[in-house]
Amino acid sequence: MRESRWLDEAEERAWRGYRQMRALLDLQITRDLAADSRLSDADYDVLSNLSESEGRRMRLNELAAHMLWSASRLSHQITRMQRRGLVTRADDPSDARGAVVVLTDDGWEEIKRAAPLHVESVRRHFIDLMTPEQADNLAEVAEKVVGHLNEEH
Repeated sequence: MRESRWLDEAEERAWRGYRQMRALLDLQITRDLAADSRLSDADYDVLSNLSESEGRRMRLNELAAHMLWSASRLSHQITRMQRRGLVTRADDPSDARGAVVVLTDDGWEEIKRAAPLHVESVRRHFIDLMTPEQADNLAEVAEKVVGHLNEEH
């Protein structure tokens, strides 16, 4: 059995700090989103991804992969959002077995209302707390970790 490489004090401080920051930041951004709009975090993720896609539509399985969600989880979320008129499902013309998720006009209006307030929350609780150099460093670290994890899978 391989011996563990325990974290030293600085590494542990970085790891624990990241974990606590992530939890608290996610909680605050989610609270702000709920207070500022009628959208959940999951709603916002779906709507923002659709709003940035060509034709404001995406194949369900491509959207799930892009969001790092299971197709089942996304399908349940889409069903809830359909009931509220934010998205619709259509048959995929290129694949009879597939479905396309389409942003409705109401969904487009919701994301247009929510996005500026959401960005302000992200700025207030995260971006504006860093210097430009710190933001660059964090972006480099994030890109390195994401690249590593994408290679692993």
